[in-house]
Amino acid sequence: MALYSKLLLAIDFASQTETLCQHAASMAQVHGATLSLVHVVEPVVTDSAFDTLPPLPVDFDDLLVRQARKRLEELGQRYGIAEQNLFLEIGVTKREILRVAEQQGIELILVGSHGRHGVELLLGSTANAVLHHAKCDVLAIRLESE
Repeated sequence: MALYSKLLLAIDFASQTETLCQHAASMAQVHGATLSLVHVVEPVVTDSAFDTLPPLPVDFDDLLVRQARKRLEELGQRYGIAEQNLFLEIGVTKREILRVAEQQGIELILVGSHGRHGVELLLGSTANAVLHHAKCDVLAIRLESE
């Protein structure tokens, strides 16, 4: 019996997304597990108090979602991940990762980590937040600093 049968990889489409996907796909294969991907689009907050910034197009969030969906589907095809296992969420990243993991009965969440220390860690690493609040195991995959 495999230790994990349902894995969830949280991705942000940074330059090392392919490395994360390769690690996660290998783990899924070793465990004979189902791999799911989750990407979270955080809504862009526009505030008239910052009038020095150019106004964003009204459909800017929609554009971000469309672009993210396309990239998520491309990764799904490349790594053989079924469409029903691709999750594109809108909200606060750490909350949405945890919500999807719980709803899908995930046994292991995989997240990338740049291994930050001290003040950077205290100021809010998504990986750290997921690690401390998940109801399942979490594996932080160490990434090279960009």
